[in-house]
Amino acid sequence: MGPTTGDDGLARCPWGDAAGPMRTYHDLEWGVRLAGESAWFERLTLEAFQSGLSWATILAKRPAFRDAFAGFDVDAVAAFDAGDVERLMADAAIVRNRRKIEATLANARAAVALREDGDDALERLVLAHAPDVPPSPRTTEEQQTTSPESLALSKALKTRGFTFVGPTTMFALMEASGVFDPHLVGCHARGAISRVPR
Repeated sequence: MGPTTGDDGLARCPWGDAAGPMRTYHDLEWGVRLAGESAWFERLTLEAFQSGLSWATILAKRPAFRDAFAGFDVDAVAAFDAGDVERLMADAAIVRNRRKIEATLANARAAVALREDGDDALERLVLAHAPDVPPSPRTTEEQQTTSPESLALSKALKTRGFTFVGPTTMFALMEASGVFDPHLVGCHARGAISRVPR
C-alpha cells in the first residue's frame, strides 16, 4: 500500500492517516533528527519498551515514562537502584516489564560510560550507522524492518554494554530519529529530516 490521503487532503504513510496522536507524531516527529543525549536516550528506551507492543500504546504513555525516568536524564537514571526498579514495577502508568526497566538502567550506565568518547558519543555512534544509500520505499510492502546497518548498530551497542537493542529495535530507532528518511515516497512528510526537532 502506498501513501493514503487523509481528510485534510495530505498524503501520508498509511499508519499516520487517521486524525489523532499518531498523525501528529507521524507529521511532526517521526523521521525528524534528534538532538541531545536525553532525546536519544529517551527514544532508545521507548523503542525498547515498544518491542511486542504498538507504538500508539507507548506514545500514550510517553508523559508517564518521562516522569518515571526523570525526564530521561542519563545521569539520574544511571543512579537508579533496586528500590527504583520496584517503584517502576508498581507504576501502572508505564509498561511494567522488569526486563525492560532493568535494561533502561543498564543502558543509562552504558551511555554514561560511552561519554569517554565525547559528550555526544551516543548520537555519533548511532549516526555512524546511517546507510550509504537510504531506503526509498514506495509502498508498505517495500519497507524494511531491519538492515545490515541496524544489525551493525545493535552489535556495536551490545559491545558497549547496552541491552534490548536488537536489530529490529535499532532499525525502528533509526527510522524514528531521522538517521534516514523513513517516509514513503509520496508522503507529504518525506524530506522533513532537516526540520527542527521538538
